[in-house]
Amino acid sequence: MKTFLKLLAIFLMLQSFTCSKQADNTEPISSETLTAKKQKIVTYINSFTCSDAVGCSSIAFGAKPCGGPWEYLVFSNAVNLPELQAMVADYNQTEIAYNLQTGRASDCMFVSPPANVGCVNGKCGIIN
Repeated sequence: MKTFLKLLAIFLMLQSFTCSKQADNTEPISSETLTAKKQKIVTYINSFTCSDAVGCSSIAFGAKPCGGPWEYLVFSNAVNLPELQAMVADYNQTEIAYNLQTGRASDCMFVSPPANVGCVNGKCGIIN
């Protein structure tokens, strides 16, 4: 009888330590949030000019639900690259969360980086 009471006491104590689902305190992500973050990045990129000496590059941007970027942004090499990379990484992570939150779908087509980017009239762009 003592053994049974001990086991019952242990069982009841263990029940008090069971995991419970924690409330998800994250705010829902809106399409407006994504639009504002993208606009901030585009404005940052457009604040830099280029020249033949400075050059241009591209960075994968966005997060398709099935993987890969939606597009590539072209920018002047005069930008603060770590800052731009951090802004884009933040956007991409936010879009991944948005995709999961909304059950968003995409075409799953592979988007290639631009083959040729360059400076035209002080602005970086894709050269065909």
